[in-house]
Order: sequence, then structure tokens, then C-alpha cells
Amino acid sequence: MQKGIIHINQLSKRYEDSDFFAVQPLDLTINENEIFGLLGPNGAGKTTLISMLCGLLKPTSGNFELDQLNYKNNRRQIQYLIGVVPQEYALYPTLTAFENLMYFGSMYGLKSNDLKNKIDQSLKELGLKKFSNKRIKTFSGGMKRRVNLIAGILHQPKVLFLDEPTVGVDVQSKNVIIEHLKQLNSSGTTIVYTSHHMIEAQDLCTKVAIIDHGKIIAQGTPNELIQSIENSTNLESVYLNLTGGELRDYA
Repeated sequence: MQKGIIHINQLSKRYEDSDFFAVQPLDLTINENEIFGLLGPNGAGKTTLISMLCGLLKPTSGNFELDQLNYKNNRRQIQYLIGVVPQEYALYPTLTAFENLMYFGSMYGLKSNDLKNKIDQSLKELGLKKFSNKRIKTFSGGMKRRVNLIAGILHQPKVLFLDEPTVGVDVQSKNVIIEHLKQLNSSGTTIVYTSHHMIEAQDLCTKVAIIDHGKIIAQGTPNELIQSIENSTNLESVYLNLTGGELRDYA
């Protein structure tokens, strides 16, 4: 029987001066060791939901537990259990890859020798070892994405939150990132992931939830969702059927 690691109860967010909820009160359970995909159009509420679960945004109402810890009473403990890889690069451009990772690893209290070994191993696994002493500002987008990922996993989090981890990268970098995420998951890390890449999500995720206008409108395994919509052959056709084909541009 699968064990829930994240339990969300009527969690919502309405930004100040907004007439609408970015995330309407929702319930959701994410099981341990899943790769759970949050999919939805621009402005649907994906990033807002993840930001609340990471402690970056205060909910308007509701509650959630992570690994049986209530966020209202255990925020500091939860911070040490999670890793966060944001869509924007959270790196210092004038520092080297190694210097960046030493800084972020030390924030989690990792000891110097152990941290250096973890950094060396991670840079090697993600094809960046020979660039460890190069400044981040000289890196390509795909290289920055890989360093961004390493920064979020050095402390071996129990739950890893990823917001568009492969956006704007070359095919080779994307492949390396996806394979590393699968390896992390097989080692016991639960992954919560947002993406606009439906083929990628269909291949990677064990379960997905489609969110639109701040509501979860469908959830299940990729195959369950494909089978639930007549004439659907892949997750992209399910997504378009449920969210419509109109543009979702906003500024």
C-alpha cells in the first residue's frame, strides 16, 4: 500500500488586490516515491501551489503536511526535508560552479569534506566536472540548469520540488537531467514537478494532476488519463481536451 508523504487540505492562495484565487481550495495527496507532475496552462496555479508547499508563499487558507509534519508548526523541519529547483536560475553568476555549490551546501549545514565529495560526484554525474572552476556567467543554459539541480539536491532531500527543470535547454542536457531525476527517484526521493512538455511528463511521471484556473480538473497515471478521454492517444491530447486550445498569454 502506498504511503502519502504530502497531504494537502483545502489549501488556497489569493494574492493581495486580486479578485480571484490563484489556487482555489484544493485537496491532494502525493504518495511517497512518486514522480508527481503538476501540469497546466500559464497562470493555472502550478507555481503558486509549489511555492506554498516550499514555504515561499503563505497560503490564504488551508493546511498541508509533509512527512507527517504540519507546516504551521514545523516549517523549519520541513525546510530541511525538501529540495527546491526553481525555474529561474538561483546561482551567483560571478562565482564558479564549485563556489556556488559550496555556498548552497553549507546553508544546509553540510560539513566541508563531505560537501566537497558530494559536489565532485554530482558534477561528474551531470557532466560538469571539467567546468567546476569556471564562472557561472560563462555557462550555457543547459549547464546552468544542471548546476541549479545539483544545488537543490546536495543535502539529499526527501522531497524534491522542480519548476520547469528542462525549459530552454538542449536535447543532450535535457536527457541528462531526466535520467538523473529517475536515478534520484529510484533511490527514494519523491519528486513534484511542473512542466509544459507533455511528452516528457508522460514518460517521466508516475502520476499527474492537471490544474486550471486554480483547480485540479483531473488526476491519475498518464495511462489512466489517456484512457479516460475518447480518441486520446497521448497526454498532450488529454491536456488540450481538458484545458482547451485558446491561448493563455498573460502579463
